[in-house]
Amino acid sequence: MTGQLVCHCQLVETDGHGLVLVDTGFGSRDVDDPYGRMSPLFVTMNRIRLDHRDTALEQVRNLGFSPRDVRHIVLTHLDFDHAGGLEDFPEAKVHVLRAEAEEAEVRQGFIHRRRYRPEQWDEVRDWRFYDPSGETWFGFNSVRDLDGLPPEILMVPLPGHTMGHAGIAIDLPEGWLLNAGDAYFYRHEMDEEPSCTPGLLAYQTLMEENRAMRLRNQERLRDLANDPSTNVRIFCSHDPVELEALQRLSTGWRPLYAESLPRSRYS
Repeated sequence: MTGQLVCHCQLVETDGHGLVLVDTGFGSRDVDDPYGRMSPLFVTMNRIRLDHRDTALEQVRNLGFSPRDVRHIVLTHLDFDHAGGLEDFPEAKVHVLRAEAEEAEVRQGFIHRRRYRPEQWDEVRDWRFYDPSGETWFGFNSVRDLDGLPPEILMVPLPGHTMGHAGIAIDLPEGWLLNAGDAYFYRHEMDEEPSCTPGLLAYQTLMEENRAMRLRNQERLRDLANDPSTNVRIFCSHDPVELEALQRLSTGWRPLYAESLPRSRYS
């Protein structure tokens, strides 16, 4: 028995800062050459289904924009299923935590060599690296004042899945929206009494770099998700039910607008 996962990206339309893409999912070149661009192990194990129509590039075009309109890409991390479309947007600045960039460059160990794929970003020329500093966000460390981005968008370091993993928080008129990336994989992990399917639990364990940090950050996110006074909506990168719920809501978000883009799926 198998389940279905998505690669959930966001497109944020800002006032005066162009389009901002949060993660890219798989890119057009991944569709053309999946085994050359990604680890055959993960392509086969995850039964990744790739289609040009599902790439962020085509989704941006379908919304009436040009790839050149995407001026910034903010990454939760550099795993192959989050950064594969970087080269589809050559005009964009790419924002990532410095710790993540350093881990991806070294690629030490069996999992690192397969999760980080330099083929997906070796043509990127405009990187912006950040260290946690400054004012906290609901008790979490944060990175504010991202270069060229409005103050409503910030990084929230959430190490554990990778050591440079981050959430991306967006301050919308309706409240905060937190893309928690791969800090968790299944919506019920955010319940007061959390649960997770055995397969996703095993996959998270396989991919974690620091178990104690990952579980601690899950706990902190869970507390935040269940505190109605904070007005924070949290979602992860791979839960299809969360994606569908956010797509239904996204059409009403103004003036800082966030569109949840459907992406290639795992099965």
